[in-house]
Amino acid sequence: MKSPMPLRVGLTYNLRKSAILSGLPEDYYAEFDEESTVNAIAEALKRAGCSVQLIEADENAYTTLQNTRPDIVFNIAEGLRGESRESHIPVILEMLGIPYTGSGPLTLAIALDKMLTQEILRYKGVLTPRHQVLMAPEYRLSPRLRFPLIVKPIHEGSSKGIRNDSVVSNEGKLREKVAYIVKNYDQPALVEEFIDGREFTVGLLGNKNPVVLPIVEITFKGLPEGANKIYSYEAKWIWDTPEKPLDMFQCPAHVPRELSEKIGRVALRVFKALGCRDVCRIDMRVDESGTPHILEVNPLPGMIPDPKAHSCLPEAARAAGFTYDQLICTILYHALERYGMGHRLEDKSLVKLPEKAFNDESGWKSHVSNPLGSEGQG
Repeated sequence: MKSPMPLRVGLTYNLRKSAILSGLPEDYYAEFDEESTVNAIAEALKRAGCSVQLIEADENAYTTLQNTRPDIVFNIAEGLRGESRESHIPVILEMLGIPYTGSGPLTLAIALDKMLTQEILRYKGVLTPRHQVLMAPEYRLSPRLRFPLIVKPIHEGSSKGIRNDSVVSNEGKLREKVAYIVKNYDQPALVEEFIDGREFTVGLLGNKNPVVLPIVEITFKGLPEGANKIYSYEAKWIWDTPEKPLDMFQCPAHVPRELSEKIGRVALRVFKALGCRDVCRIDMRVDESGTPHILEVNPLPGMIPDPKAHSCLPEAARAAGFTYDQLICTILYHALERYGMGHRLEDKSLVKLPEKAFNDESGWKSHVSNPLGSEGQG
């Protein structure tokens, strides 16, 4: 009997480059992936029996995808430029009728706009910090906002534009930071009330009944003396490195059951409100009353394989019993199932479907693995 053709997976990505020689901000390519991450994802997919084609998400991506037409695309591409750059590859794939992993163009475009994300979530009854968008440093600050404030670019991720001095305590410093954002990132600044509380990030996997992975707390232990307790560009990419990792993460987070359930419920509401698919990571801070406020939604979360790099989604997955290969193959399987293609994955031994880790009615359950057998039951 003829063996079935392996599933042909295109892996779309953007490789990180040096911005220094281009005269760009040093964090310009921070969202892009290292070659080691792209290769680790490709190897995980190959171990599940897939044939993998690497496709750089550059200006030639449309032609490459049109000519090769993979069965499905595993998408981690951040996009080259523009306020809707994360939507570029999904839009192309939808136009070509090629299935892909992760959220759709609308969700990705909304999530990259921090202000629009917060407005939608507030409409849905989810709390976010009080905020205002300033198009230029001379714009008037709303009297509703109270210092300290934190200033961010409105259309960035991976802590781009968020520096240790982004927390400001007076109007003079505020104007300086707004001017810095507008000049260096060519976009408005989002000004938020700074919530001086515990910070958590929550990973989710799945679709109809998404699994909430163990909560990661960013404790900020080990930061240089006097540093602000924020996950700034310096904290993420300069001070905390695989060579000299900082001990500033706790997973699972040490939180009371009541708070963990509250965080889980909020994460699920956000996931569903924005129409996220397959995988997502949600950042939040908890105020002094124990109420979570959403900071950011990441439908294209980082997936660095090295545990010393403190990539939060893989860290949460490891705490739930996933290997890196299982995380990647499970994301792929969730996408295949959405398209009615689950049977196309030849080797399902690396697919790990935990029982629903959080239930809106009964709260948390244990993270029990339920790998699919060779017949795909589960």
